[in-house]
Amino acid sequence: MELNQVTLPVRDMDVAVNFYLKLGFTQIVDTPHYARFSCPDGNSTFSLFLELGAFKNNSVIYFEHENLDELCAQLSEKGIRFEQQPTEQRYLWREAVLKDPSGNKIKLYWAGENRLNPPWKVEKRL
Repeated sequence: MELNQVTLPVRDMDVAVNFYLKLGFTQIVDTPHYARFSCPDGNSTFSLFLELGAFKNNSVIYFEHENLDELCAQLSEKGIRFEQQPTEQRYLWREAVLKDPSGNKIKLYWAGENRLNPPWKVEKRL
């Protein structure tokens, strides 16, 4: 199997779409209640749906980028605010944290070889 997409709730579709376009994603579906984007690299997509009621999304969406510090600097120049600038984590990933206009948590990160092969990787289980 391959992960197709993750869908996030948003309060204001226009504001959310503009935010994700500013992050560098390409919009491939545009409706008043649903939008989908392709990622700049690879074949992954993610989408947004307009949530009319109150919501709290506790999920975290991760986007990987090899030149994380450079990307975060470019996004900061575009007005994107970070809760955490790129920081080395104890689990061997470098991460920056931000939230979209609807409060969805996003982590931009680079893990390199440690993403799929951390030192504590378990053996295949049947």
